[in-house]
Amino acid sequence: MTRFETRAAFSLAGIFSLRMLGLFMIYPVFTFYAKHLNGSTPFTVGLALGAYGLTQALLQIPFGMLSDRFGRKRMICIGLLIFALGSIVAALSGSIYGVIAGRILQGAGAVGSVILALGADLTREEQRTKTMAVIGMTIGLSFALALVLGPLLNAVIGVSGIFWTTALMALVGIGVLYRVTPEPAVLQSHRDTGAVPAMFRRVLTDGQLLRLDFGIFALHAMLTASFIAVPVLLRDVVGVGESELWMVYLPVLAVSVMIMVPMIILAEAKRKMKSVFVGAVVTLGLTQVALLAWHNSLVELVVVLTLFFAAFNTMEASLPSLISKAAPADAKGTAMGVYSSSQFFGIFIGGTVGGWAYGIDGPAGVFIFSAIVALLWFAVAVTMKPPRFTRMRMISVQVANAAEARALEAELLAQTGVVEAAVALDEGVAYIKVDSAKADDVDLDAFSRRSAHTGASQPT
Repeated sequence: MTRFETRAAFSLAGIFSLRMLGLFMIYPVFTFYAKHLNGSTPFTVGLALGAYGLTQALLQIPFGMLSDRFGRKRMICIGLLIFALGSIVAALSGSIYGVIAGRILQGAGAVGSVILALGADLTREEQRTKTMAVIGMTIGLSFALALVLGPLLNAVIGVSGIFWTTALMALVGIGVLYRVTPEPAVLQSHRDTGAVPAMFRRVLTDGQLLRLDFGIFALHAMLTASFIAVPVLLRDVVGVGESELWMVYLPVLAVSVMIMVPMIILAEAKRKMKSVFVGAVVTLGLTQVALLAWHNSLVELVVVLTLFFAAFNTMEASLPSLISKAAPADAKGTAMGVYSSSQFFGIFIGGTVGGWAYGIDGPAGVFIFSAIVALLWFAVAVTMKPPRFTRMRMISVQVANAAEARALEAELLAQTGVVEAAVALDEGVAYIKVDSAKADDVDLDAFSRRSAHTGASQPT
């Protein structure tokens, strides 16, 4: 990447991570804080924890579309201001209903899709995957850091202070947006990062994509529900203080990543994706059953939580790759938009139903709920077709009409290893899927140079 593209990638990743830190830092400690609020019940506590997921799920695709019309930076700024306002409302609230309102507002600042769109505007097609990878890595790091920082900050400033800190981080994000992030030369829809309305029906009727959408829904429903019950077990059953919870989460997450890495290598390099995928689902379900029986000592909880997060991290890393492999070449952005909305809806359901289940049977109710979710997921996952091991390539093209676009697609499909090709006439881009084991990049590069020479296409 050029210095310009590197600056764009890391500044946008910073904005994303500031926002995600604020959302996740309350997870390990919120149940302790919320029970002292007026109107607190297990159900309302769970609703408060997951409420932001509902507005996030509903608004992230519209935010992305609005940014095509009103500008990326303007919509990101508006979203971060709404997010900051929600954080302030939650910080000032003495009742659980005020916190719920604040969390709903936080989710309404749904700028994730706009950040990705701006990243696409600021990078060349062949560098876009690297930009998205940088942003994706910061999300994972933000989650891990949040589980460590949350208990530490709670000991000093409390959860209300964390909400104030979250508001401040949103304002810092606005500063980064206008002082560090470059200005795009032109705004353009990108089918690899943004949703295209005409593609929704195609994506929503694809059985393989729907299986993956259910997967991310189930994964985050289980995660959110677990933070209603697990912190209580750690404090009340095995005696870990609220300010010491980070001492549990830090080694658990570190070891889980060490387990995850060989699993991802096995899935991708050895082409055992479905086996690893189904195995991770089974592991997630078994950890919920294990938590029902083995939670009376710190060692038991640490072992089970390590396995849970190892499976969670494996799925969190695998699912976006699977979406990319399964989505039509020119509908990846639409598929990812539906996928992300499913994730946030899972957060909402996990918090809400998890809180309700906790009210019925305490932590056991939460683990039974999560085990049922995992069982349903297993039934969906085991019928999944083994994925094609493909990767995306994009080439800038110059075509005058639909007939030339179709002819170009046919010529691309004749290249070695190309399994899909779609030319977006309005973008001047050919979206190509190639078999990562068979494709000969030299052939495609030669095709690009020849097309540029004849005027049919121009490589980026």
